[in-house]
Amino acid sequence: MAKTVHKNLLGGVGEVIIDDIDSAKNISEKCTLFAVVTIPANSSLGYHEHHGECETYYILSGVGEYDDNGVKRTVKEGDVTVTPNGKGHGLKNIGAEPVKFLAVIIKD
Repeated sequence: MAKTVHKNLLGGVGEVIIDDIDSAKNISEKCTLFAVVTIPANSSLGYHEHHGECETYYILSGVGEYDDNGVKRTVKEGDVTVTPNGKGHGLKNIGAEPVKFLAVIIKD
């Protein structure tokens, strides 16, 4: 897996670590991201919108506050979020342990 560390990703706070599972092109030309994302304690992935694509998160561990187009809710292990084309989302770690999730972005 290729690991990258991003500071203040998309206007978030702290660091977000992205571990690409495989080159998205090896999966499908429509897949632009297939990765495990880690948000450490006191960090967040900033709110952003998707255009021409859809993103799904499958929460693997930790507890976060998910911003679904301005509606905030708590997410934890086993939860799934879907952000369709033209909508936005963000995720903030609200626990002591890292939030880890599988992220998949598919072009519409």
